[in-house]
Amino acid sequence: MADDLKGRTALVTGGSRGIGAAVCRALAEAGAAVAINCRERIDQAELLAGEIVKQGGRAVVVAADVSQHEAVAAMVERVTAGLGPIDILVNNAGIAITRGIDDLTEDDFDRTILVNLKSAFLCTQAVLPSMRARKWGRIVNISSGAARGAGSIGPHYNASKAGMEGLTRGYAARLVKEGITVNAVAPSLIETDMMSGQPQLVSRIPLGRFGTAEEVAKAVMLLVDNAYMTGQTVALSGGMAFN
Repeated sequence: MADDLKGRTALVTGGSRGIGAAVCRALAEAGAAVAINCRERIDQAELLAGEIVKQGGRAVVVAADVSQHEAVAAMVERVTAGLGPIDILVNNAGIAITRGIDDLTEDDFDRTILVNLKSAFLCTQAVLPSMRARKWGRIVNISSGAARGAGSIGPHYNASKAGMEGLTRGYAARLVKEGITVNAVAPSLIETDMMSGQPQLVSRIPLGRFGTAEEVAKAVMLLVDNAYMTGQTVALSGGMAFN
């Protein structure tokens, strides 16, 4: 393994599968100790942790509902005790409840904002003290092309991801002088469970295929590596949209 991040500890929320799992692997390959958060898919997270350990890395599983303040506080305590202070946070946990305007309920809206947006706020607030103490930190939020485009999931999802990008800029502006960068990655139509059963969507992508979780992870690693880049959103859309 490379050792660019040796001595660093990373926490990835929603890290048991898809984009989160790819990010965990990339961070581990760069030498970071990785805390894999999940809410329900503990078996998958443990398999991933075992894979990382077999390859010479360090990884632990931390099951927690990151939309709840007490659960986040306990999770950060466990990660710090097991791996050390958290230097890198990747806010990846999220839900996608597909609804049309006429079917969208208040509960759908509240749950989406809670899991997709409030979780990023709670986790960021929880890791900031240790990052500030070390004067080094990298926070990467996994947004979506839906933050700026129409999307196919619904306006509640659009709002949650647009809010995440606003959160990104707000933190970045206030933390830039403390050695902490805050950026976002906004993927569109990535080949994950969310896209299963929807091959017709490929026709929207000029490149002619879905993106991969590994390609999203590469963008995350670019942001972790770059101390001069903050407050930015990196879009991955296969040519569908341009900033």
